[in-house]
Amino acid sequence: MKFLLDESADFPLAAILEMMGHDVTAIAHDHPHALKDHEVLSIARDEERILITNDRDFGELIFRQRLDHAGVILFRLGDEELPTKTAWLEHILVHYEGHMSHFIVVTERGVRVRRTDPH
Repeated sequence: MKFLLDESADFPLAAILEMMGHDVTAIAHDHPHALKDHEVLSIARDEERILITNDRDFGELIFRQRLDHAGVILFRLGDEELPTKTAWLEHILVHYEGHMSHFIVVTERGVRVRRTDPH
């Protein structure tokens, strides 16, 4: 799978995903710094990458402004430590592979998939 890490996401997740065999790029490492959220979403869509973020504003762009995307994983955890995010990410990759084109929200309570129109 192909992923794009938003600036708000933990950059070490890139190495973890790459060790799993995924193609990963990251804002601020592979793209210009300080891009607006809609620009980040556009890059992810154009490159057919699943966006990984901690920024809830992407929900606004997708559900209210109806912007196209290739899939989003939004972390909304109380424990923002890397091992916690890594464990949740591994869980998503195993149990939600067929839902990666949607908007996936990860909270302490679990994973919620918000279906979106295919783009």
